[in-house]
Amino acid sequence: MKPNSIIQIPLIVLLMSGLPHPASAKEATDSLTSVKEKGEERNVMLNASDATKPREIQIGLPSEDVNVYENGLPAVYSSSVHQLARHWRSDASLSSVGLMNPMESAIRTGNIAYSVDSYSKIGQKEFKGTVNYHTNLFGWQNFDINLSGGLSNGWLYTASVYQNFDPGSFKPKFTDFSDRTQIYHAGITKLLDKGKISLIYKYSKSNGLGSMVNSAPFIYVGDGSVKEIPGFPLGTTSYAPIGGEFKYMDIMDGKIKSGRWGDFTNNQAHDITALFDYTFDNGYQLNISSKYMDAPHANYVDFGGSSIFKATESDDLFLDNSTTPYTGLAEGRRTWLHVGKVQNLLFTGELSKRFGRHDIRLGVNEWYYNLDYHSSSFQWTGTVSAYPEVLTKRYDNGTSDKFRGFNELSPEYTKGYENKLAVYLTDSWSITPKLNLYFGGRLEYYRMSANQLPFERYSGFHIGDTHTYINGDESQTVKIEPRHVLKNKLNYAATLQGTYQMTHNFGLTADATVATRFPRINEYAGVGPTEEQYKRVTIPLLRGGITYRNRWMDLTSMITYISKSNNIDQQNVTKPGTTQSKTTLLIYGIKTIGWTTSAEIHPFKGFNLHALFTYQKPTYNNYFIKSPFEGVPDLNANGNIVKEIPQILIELDPSYNITDDIRLWLSFRYFGKTYANLTNALYFNGRWETFGGITWKANKYLTVGATVVNILNQKGASGTINGAELLSKDEADKYQNYYMSGNYLRPFTVEFSATFNF
Repeated sequence: MKPNSIIQIPLIVLLMSGLPHPASAKEATDSLTSVKEKGEERNVMLNASDATKPREIQIGLPSEDVNVYENGLPAVYSSSVHQLARHWRSDASLSSVGLMNPMESAIRTGNIAYSVDSYSKIGQKEFKGTVNYHTNLFGWQNFDINLSGGLSNGWLYTASVYQNFDPGSFKPKFTDFSDRTQIYHAGITKLLDKGKISLIYKYSKSNGLGSMVNSAPFIYVGDGSVKEIPGFPLGTTSYAPIGGEFKYMDIMDGKIKSGRWGDFTNNQAHDITALFDYTFDNGYQLNISSKYMDAPHANYVDFGGSSIFKATESDDLFLDNSTTPYTGLAEGRRTWLHVGKVQNLLFTGELSKRFGRHDIRLGVNEWYYNLDYHSSSFQWTGTVSAYPEVLTKRYDNGTSDKFRGFNELSPEYTKGYENKLAVYLTDSWSITPKLNLYFGGRLEYYRMSANQLPFERYSGFHIGDTHTYINGDESQTVKIEPRHVLKNKLNYAATLQGTYQMTHNFGLTADATVATRFPRINEYAGVGPTEEQYKRVTIPLLRGGITYRNRWMDLTSMITYISKSNNIDQQNVTKPGTTQSKTTLLIYGIKTIGWTTSAEIHPFKGFNLHALFTYQKPTYNNYFIKSPFEGVPDLNANGNIVKEIPQILIELDPSYNITDDIRLWLSFRYFGKTYANLTNALYFNGRWETFGGITWKANKYLTVGATVVNILNQKGASGTINGAELLSKDEADKYQNYYMSGNYLRPFTVEFSATFNF
């Protein structure tokens, strides 16, 4: 469950130039597939940091989870174990990909977030086919095919195949691809007099390396900039080890076992979806979506780092087959092996009707999620080089090891289920032609039953072990075994929005939304909250502003406030300047005040410009880390700017139709100064992320295109700096021209696409 991961969600952006497109490697950044919010097209967002993820809109709150829905149900119930990109891609199997705003999402799902809302193709009476192909200069090959049509007596069919072969921007030595994904769909539909019923089967098989290949070492200059280490070009050089076997301790039985890099990335899932919609004679419309999914393999590997240091002979580190101590640059590395099995049974039913000026919807969710998950962790020391080698540590007593610290850093375990039964109601009320009121409410009964390991982790931690914990002069010996937690709670959500068109051009808009929840089953995979720490999480969102529209411009400007209380996070912290690390459970709050202005500008035929400016100030509340290291002070991060989140965001997306068949587009994204650790001692300067492309509709059958990623070929870094969690501002001066590791921007890439419709 991704130690230290924070994914941001788009809460202050009202009008967006795009939407996170949770697709495959490359597709998440390059597809020109569009999504719609209130009928207006929004280009898919572009990600210059990671080719395997959608771009994340930063607002300063940890994500409540993946916000992608397929046929009205979660594409994956929770991506904390079964990752979204392993089972869902925006491919030719989809008939539409839309956008659900935070108000609607809060009521329909209980989660405040902009959400992708996608729907499957079910077929049509005439035969249709679509073939998509993508490639790039690094050897990426992507094929995507859909065939659909009609049978006799009102029967329709659809079938899709998605194949992704992505080696990344460098070749890992222990596998051929950084992302190898296969997804198959098959569906059949029976048309009724006033509705239809569909049955869709889906199978996915996916292996993705993720964070194993998403970090690199670099030199932190000290002024917010970074430079490359000689011989290690960022983005085109692997910081994953050459290969070979590793050893780890299985948290389930304490046995030392062997594995290979890439062995723990297997994902497979089957799901079957039943859809029904029907319009009654009295105008009522009934929509029912239900899905059963079984993912017997939901696995992934996480890599992390600590501090880079210059090894000396006294460190007793050795390369393979060497009798001379290694004296080059080295870094303490961390690895987590995540193994999961997931099942869920999901049902959503909605009954809707328009009564005069009221558009009313009544819905029910019954979402059941079963999880059997554990992870094991270990540590090792590697050379700071392309395809680093794992160093052997030799001890004075004649023993040696390559892998150590077994299960000391946040190994996880949980087995059980959670169930959400909710009823919700919304009404869009057109009071007058100028005044509209939208309101809704949701009441949810939440039940969680889970086994957890509520014990502080240590080296050698595993189920069945007996361990003595020492607290001051007292000691307590316990057996490490699962303990059961059962919770029955009520969650709620409510929203109210008003819009008023003052004149033909000017309008006012304001809304208030609140959603609550209690800690979920995945938050018990670590030590988990104690009974005293088990508190309601509350997320209020307040927005207000103006709109202006004329024949060539559509502008919205809003002030936003959002906060989140009792956020649970598991943080791995490193003693500054060392490879010594510990895991701590944190419960804290975040609040953000922001101002954003977004405009769609059409000054002349064929030209469109989307422009967005955001200023935000996300800060921590009640964020306190008691230092687990001697000589390192405790950390009080209250009032600090949330790490990784820029305070200034600028987006400029011009496009021009040279002819009716040729479209040229560019995308410029500016991310202001971001802090790279909790103390705000280290930071990265603002950076531009740049993209561009051209598409040509050659004829009614064929469309071809080219895309350039990182046009300016910037070599910047982003995210956090490994090992700097507790570094104080007083110590920041010591980190000039300092070797560190972290995430980086994607390299300059040229990609090509072709779509054939028949």
